[in-house]
Amino acid sequence: MMSTRGERLLQFVRAARGPDASAAVLEGAALIVGASFMVVGFPIGLLVFWGREMAISGAASIGAFAAFGGALAAIIAFVLGRLAVRPADRPADVARDGFPVPGDRLRWYDLAAIAFAHAAIAYLGWIGVAELLERAFTDAPVYGFPGAVLVAVAVALTGYVCFLSAAGLTPMTLSLVLTVFLVVGAFASMLASSDVHWWRQNLSALGMSSNSASQAFNLTLIIAGVMVTTIARYATAGLPAEDPADRRGRIVVRGGLIMLGILLACVGLFPVDEFLPLHNTVATGMCVAFAVIVIGLPWFLRVIPRVFVMFGWAYVLVIVLLAVFFATGYYNLTAVELIAAILIFSWIIVFLRTAGSIDAPVKSVPDPAGTSGAVASPVGYVD
Repeated sequence: MMSTRGERLLQFVRAARGPDASAAVLEGAALIVGASFMVVGFPIGLLVFWGREMAISGAASIGAFAAFGGALAAIIAFVLGRLAVRPADRPADVARDGFPVPGDRLRWYDLAAIAFAHAAIAYLGWIGVAELLERAFTDAPVYGFPGAVLVAVAVALTGYVCFLSAAGLTPMTLSLVLTVFLVVGAFASMLASSDVHWWRQNLSALGMSSNSASQAFNLTLIIAGVMVTTIARYATAGLPAEDPADRRGRIVVRGGLIMLGILLACVGLFPVDEFLPLHNTVATGMCVAFAVIVIGLPWFLRVIPRVFVMFGWAYVLVIVLLAVFFATGYYNLTAVELIAAILIFSWIIVFLRTAGSIDAPVKSVPDPAGTSGAVASPVGYVD
């Protein structure tokens, strides 16, 4: 029975494979994936919960099972979603994953980080929902059958959403996943912190080895850093570079964004209580890299709209103003770090949209079929 269902699921995935897969086929495949998780999750939940009164949240609760099952379903569904849009013959001249440049695509380490982000969002999200329900239904028990139904629905919904997210990865989708991942990871770390007054020090206090939330916080920063490097490729791949100056400017902006991601990952790799000088250096380097990119943007990318340039300069001025407030004792360091992080990542999201709206010039090239006339071709895509 299970092997038959598995074969049918793989047939749907294969049917959706290819660059021309329709939205209807992908939607149908996503429904099959979600239904399969429900069919598998319900009997497992019923077997575990039968004859027991389960708590809504906490250890060995309905929420814990939904969180673990959701994280596992997220990874499996993400892999299936990527298989659904993977061309069977792997043509080298087909643009994939929302990239405008033929042959470019997400690398394995990009996909690994994005898959982990989906799993983390699912896990922390269902833990949070369970905590809210626990407070809404204080001391209410959950019996075996309804508990199994709830877990099965949670796992099925997670699989459905993650399959569609993986199959439809675009720059905007990835930026939204990054935003949700950072918000969920940060708030989960804050709630799990063993030091309720961590905010009196700085944001990095959540990553101290003495804090129970250190692993979650540091891992969030590391995975987010990898995702920022992916966004750097996304954001700059379609920018015109037919002119040597434009080409150099695009390389500088891409390198700056990649450096931003690497430094963000290093903030998580080097906790403040164990590597204080190095931690402060990479954290300061993030702000410097961001300021250099934003201030120099009109010279690096001459086609960038001036409105967006002014928008970025305003962000830099706000961050400088926050630093002055901290130096004078008006704000503490936690407030400055939180606001600066929000500004930086919101700028990256808007930059993605702005860069994607810039059209590369086209030139006429001979028709490969040998007929009269010419075909339009993008120029300047040199990596």
